[in-house]
Amino acid sequence: MELHDDTRVRAAWANTDPLLRGYYDTEWGMPVRDETGVFERLTLEAFQAGLSWLTILRRREAFREAFAGFEVNRVADFDDTRVEALMADTGIIRNRRKIEAAVTNARAAQQLRASGAGLAEFVWSFQPERSPAPETDAEVPSTAPEAAELARALKRHGFSFVGPTMAYALMTAIGIVDVHLVTSHRRGCSGLWLADGSRAPAAGTAGSQR
Repeated sequence: MELHDDTRVRAAWANTDPLLRGYYDTEWGMPVRDETGVFERLTLEAFQAGLSWLTILRRREAFREAFAGFEVNRVADFDDTRVEALMADTGIIRNRRKIEAAVTNARAAQQLRASGAGLAEFVWSFQPERSPAPETDAEVPSTAPEAAELARALKRHGFSFVGPTMAYALMTAIGIVDVHLVTSHRRGCSGLWLADGSRAPAAGTAGSQR
């Protein structure tokens, strides 16, 4: 845990660069439920493997341009010529396995639609009953049983370059779980979780007040 000079409590990683701080304060852990948004995070988490998240954030706009705004149908149409062009694009991470995985995953996402559940709905179906409630950075888990199940399920549906750690990073990024420190000003920012890790009551239920 670290305190930035504005006295707000953040995870230690978020205090190392203004770009990370902005991402933490405005985006990380907020619910993302649309196909394009989930596919973008899935793709970027795969590219982040072995690198820092700051490296990815600095190239995010270049990634969006290179991968057609992360629209699944457009990325699924990428051919070998487009892959070679991406391998020459200095604005992104030029890793052939990761680039090809993005195309493979876009096609797998299309197939998920045909099976009756889109990518976003499928990923969110692995939301656990409880979320962690870490008091220190050391208590923040790197994976969970639900993440391992999600990774296995994605692989069964043809996705590649996915594993339990990456799946959990995706789940934390899009609000499926809340791993903000319990003392952080962002704890509970998604509106889905309470400070103790239990689910927040849905709007309009007996647990809500006017």
